[in-house]
Amino acid sequence: MAVFADGLVGTIGGGHLEFQAMATARDVLNRRAPVPPIQRIALGPSLGQCCGGVVYLSYEIVTHSDITELMQRLQPALKPVALFGGGHVGHALVKVLGELPFQTRWIDSRDEVFPDHLPDNVTVEHSDPVQGAVTELVSGSAVLIMSFSHAEDLEIVSSCLHRQRQRQDLSYIGLIGSASKWSRFRHRLEERGFAQADIDHITSPIGVPGIHSKLPEVIAVSVAAQLLQLR
Repeated sequence: MAVFADGLVGTIGGGHLEFQAMATARDVLNRRAPVPPIQRIALGPSLGQCCGGVVYLSYEIVTHSDITELMQRLQPALKPVALFGGGHVGHALVKVLGELPFQTRWIDSRDEVFPDHLPDNVTVEHSDPVQGAVTELVSGSAVLIMSFSHAEDLEIVSSCLHRQRQRQDLSYIGLIGSASKWSRFRHRLEERGFAQADIDHITSPIGVPGIHSKLPEVIAVSVAAQLLQLR
């Protein structure tokens, strides 16, 4: 967490601990106190809170020359996500993921579906055929498949399974749709020669179980929550 005289970047978890740390940091900035040594804080008795455990706080002064390194240190590790599909759910999901620690690669076979303004952690890609982008995905990517076409969805799923056979490096493959859609897809994948071990890599329907709304915004939150569970 970076504490400035008139602002704040990042967090150490909020609550009284953070409030106290900010006050200490500003005392140092205003030369009311020296830089303290590493502090060992027992969260319960020290702060009068119900939390358990121990936190160690270390303070250091940074200057303008340290800003680039500081921002790199404060930047959370971003999980790579490949989102196939620029429909209503895709648009809603990009907005949600834009506020979360993901680096999203948004892919569609139609170039005109992407909005002009995007979150900083989202890039767009036109790929035709759309499944051609699968081979170039970052290792460890979570793949979300929700194109405008069931035929495209099937080709993307198939390409993902071929990649899993070769590299085993996709962390998640999720297919949007109903249970009946997944049943048909399972049969078609078996016809293409995929075994049960291959098909088990697919999560369908996607999203947190128990949320049944068809609203794109609700589906987006449900899918984002499932991705956060993977982290």
